Amino acid sequence: MSFTRRYQNIEDFAAAARRRLPRIFADYIEGGAFSETTMRRNRSGFDGWALRQRVLRPLGAPDLSTEVLGRRQALPFGPGPVGFLGLYRRDGDVLIAQEAAARGVPMVLSTFSINGLQTIARRSGQVPQFQLYLDIDADWTDSYVAAAEAAGSDTIFVTVDTAITSNRERDGRTGFRSVTRIDPRLFCQFAAKPVWALDLLRNGFPQVELVAGRPEYGNGALAQAVALSQRLDKNLTWEKIRRLRQRWKGRLIVKGISDVEDAEIARAEEVDGIVLSNHGGRQLDHGLSTVELIPEIRAALGPDKALYVDSGFRRGSDVVKALALGADFVLMGRPFAWAVAAEGRRGVAAAFDMLAGEIGTTLQLMGMNSVAELKAEGADALRRIG
Repeated sequence: MSFTRRYQNIEDFAAAARRRLPRIFADYIEGGAFSETTMRRNRSGFDGWALRQRVLRPLGAPDLSTEVLGRRQALPFGPGPVGFLGLYRRDGDVLIAQEAAARGVPMVLSTFSINGLQTIARRSGQVPQFQLYLDIDADWTDSYVAAAEAAGSDTIFVTVDTAITSNRERDGRTGFRSVTRIDPRLFCQFAAKPVWALDLLRNGFPQVELVAGRPEYGNGALAQAVALSQRLDKNLTWEKIRRLRQRWKGRLIVKGISDVEDAEIARAEEVDGIVLSNHGGRQLDHGLSTVELIPEIRAALGPDKALYVDSGFRRGSDVVKALALGADFVLMGRPFAWAVAAEGRRGVAAAFDMLAGEIGTTLQLMGMNSVAELKAEGADALRRIG
């Protein structure tokens, strides 16, 4: 079967990635917290909104560009932070960054990335934006910020919804973030996926570049994943965000807000925006979907700060609904992780094409020519159902 026939949607990439990856990594990408109710609601939440179809209106080539924080982006969506992309395919984080640069959108790079900011900037020609976890040691956090400064990154997304790590039962079964070395059980998993193993392990097991050479974090990405998780600051407060604001001179986005009262606080703080996020359903179980929350979070945040959103986005129509409800930009994590795991950069390019094509087709079937027109129409472009 040809490449274009094999991959018709993002779920096709997910299925191919699951076939190619050892279970420990496939389940890490796929899984959510406890019963995974929030993760399922992230998808079902989109069903609460229907799109209006308008006809007999002049149409041209759809313009998918949009403005975020005063900057024109070629697309209204882009790769969000996903940890350990370089474990799913060799240099997976680089491959996504290269394609994002070619598409004219930024990539947000995880603290838990295999390749570091400078490596990715050098190999992609574009400095990623940086997703930051606060370390229990403020000096270590400052060193991460210094790395972002040295690379020339202009935006930090500080993640605030993972101070308490939830129980992801799939990871409990596979041992991710508890296994620190390749034991016999893991060796069997790796041996059962020879294509993945030959690709990834030919130069030794990867390390997280940001902390490589620091003995506190151990050797190899498995040990470093455990150490990094254990070093997350469990006492996050707005005062620590203010300290980071004083330390960091670039744009500062708070990632992980999903409540109106927290959005109201963010409105009064000296941050540039927020990411409405429930961490893809990987933290609080039995929460609401992010798309359901966009209107009230937008109202609480006000018009002057950027509203990014993530969690559960799989289709171009999902992006259209989010933009109509008041989001400025959509971040996608799992879709690009699956695409790069399945097919490398070719898969990432196809995912971009797929999603952009779906957005363009959806807009035109709604009688619109651009994302700007959609945003001007706002929630009037939708109908609440259910």
